Amino acid sequence: MTNIELRNIDPEDIEDLLLEVEASFDIKFTDNELAHVRTFGDIIDHIKSKIKLVNTDDCTTQQAFYKLRRAIFTTLQIDKDRLTPDTLLQELLPRKTRKTGIESIEQALGFKLSIVRPPHIVTGFLIILLLGSFIGLFYNWLFGLAGLGLAICGLWLALKPGNELDIKTVGQLAVKMTRKNYLKSRRNPKTYNNTEIEKVLTDWFSYDFGIDKSKLTREARLT
Repeated sequence: MTNIELRNIDPEDIEDLLLEVEASFDIKFTDNELAHVRTFGDIIDHIKSKIKLVNTDDCTTQQAFYKLRRAIFTTLQIDKDRLTPDTLLQELLPRKTRKTGIESIEQALGFKLSIVRPPHIVTGFLIILLLGSFIGLFYNWLFGLAGLGLAICGLWLALKPGNELDIKTVGQLAVKMTRKNYLKSRRNPKTYNNTEIEKVLTDWFSYDFGIDKSKLTREARLT
């Protein structure tokens, strides 16, 4: 992993992630509600305190896997016995029918999966063009502005037809479902498992920000 630490992350990026946390756990932060938060442990404790559901001792990732397996079985007509956490998504979703297959699974689940992207080489080139155009504004604002417009339009267009899988296996997708759609991935969305919230949030911050989990201690500071 990298040497990135929580205090190196832009506060706006953390705010964006917390918006996703709100949706996943069906909670809502009010203005300045998190002003007292100083450490990763503070974030975890505050989020836990916001969840007002029945606490049950069961595994959400396991339930997410079973939900996903059932959705794949009913939409793609694939034998459930073939579906394990190690099953490769590219075997279930061949490129030609990938988008329609994903849409069918999403409809069965009741939420978006967001598991396809453009090729990295395309997004990489457009990001370089974007940065180069921004720098170019200081030398020739007309060409710089044109480059920015081209890069932004290119990124927008590239994201829409993206068809590269961003996740490899069914098990990895179940883990993502647990992060992004925690309650909807559970058998009973009016329940939660208090003991697994810290792990879910640690995995989430680690995955989105590239922070080694060993550095996401309860004492890890935000600034």
